[in-house]
Amino acid sequence: MYLIKWLPVFLLFFSIACKPTSTSKKAEAQTQGINFIEDDWNQALQNAKSNNKLVFLDIYATWCGPCKMLRQYTFTNTSVGNFFNTNFINVSVDGEKGIGPQLAQQYSIVGYPSLIITDATGKPVLVTAGYMQADDLLKFANEALKRSRNQVNE
Repeated sequence: MYLIKWLPVFLLFFSIACKPTSTSKKAEAQTQGINFIEDDWNQALQNAKSNNKLVFLDIYATWCGPCKMLRQYTFTNTSVGNFFNTNFINVSVDGEKGIGPQLAQQYSIVGYPSLIITDATGKPVLVTAGYMQADDLLKFANEALKRSRNQVNE
């Protein structure tokens, strides 16, 4: 009898405690970090032209440890995400699938990850390879913006 009396209270408490939150960790990371167009180079170039922005291209491999670290630690950084989402059209491409091998050859990449900032026509502004922490990636991006402005003023 005692159990039946408290069963509705227990069920209510259990349903509140188990209620899923409105944002998952993955969705939260997407809003905090860099928002990438996945595997669509042409869309990235079109968006860059229409928004008058540079393109940030991440060429990675699924087996690459430094690529996974970039995705887990650097690309999810709030400051990095805010800066890149404001200043660039961001695209991420698997270097071994789809358009990836063509882009890897076009930009003569020598390793993964390769991080390339281009203008809206795909002309490289600045290229680097390997894992970078958030501060270094922001320095890289600022240097690319500076070089791009200098090219326009020449």
